[in-house]
Amino acid sequence: MLKACLNGSRHPSEHPALPVTPKRIAAEAAAAVAAGAGAVHVHPKDRDGSDTMAPDVVGAVLTEIRAAAPGVPVGVTTGAWIGPPELRIRQVGRWDVLPDFASVNWHEPGAVPLAELLLSRGVGVEAGLHRTAAVAAWRAWPHRDRTLRVLIEVVADLPVERGPAVAGELLSALGEDTGGVPVLLHAELTSCWAVFQDAIARGLDTRIGLEDTLTLPDGRIAAGNAELVRVALGLVTRWSAATAGD
Repeated sequence: MLKACLNGSRHPSEHPALPVTPKRIAAEAAAAVAAGAGAVHVHPKDRDGSDTMAPDVVGAVLTEIRAAAPGVPVGVTTGAWIGPPELRIRQVGRWDVLPDFASVNWHEPGAVPLAELLLSRGVGVEAGLHRTAAVAAWRAWPHRDRTLRVLIEVVADLPVERGPAVAGELLSALGEDTGGVPVLLHAELTSCWAVFQDAIARGLDTRIGLEDTLTLPDGRIAAGNAELVRVALGLVTRWSAATAGD
């Protein structure tokens, strides 16, 4: 599964195609799905371009995406930078339009009660594991078998060659026994494409989009999310062809 991560916590000044309004986010989602993405992850934004979990904004974004790309699973962020745990928990409790899934960073304060609230509302939980301590904490969670997927995330601005090594360290900490929970591997910033190719080689789900990188593998600025998805799927195809005889 290739997921498109459309905007992230980036400010719209970082790229002209970075979507902020519900209609622009929906248009980017539809373009990414047409290019081959199987799911989308979005950060709903307020008028200033900052991430928000406000029920009216989340509802508007989800409604527009579902009209523009019917049937595609849609997830949202619950990152700690949006506000303290009590605010984010209160906002999730007030959502009247629900996403299919939401990412919860396991190292952040309030991760477990937030995840359990999401589950109680029928929202799938993606457990974001950025560090080995978060891996251990997730493995100790009694409801870990209800996790939709684990996100192994290399989020530091690392040298290109270092990204796959960090990914390997996190995957080793996770171990092979995830109780049947799927694993998605990805990276942000400089090591994005190196870890993307590592995910392909490992046979793991992965993602691509303007949240993770603004550039193509050759260093050119991407036109938008759809181009990133097309290039990513091209890498998958070429890798599959190269290993077909192995």
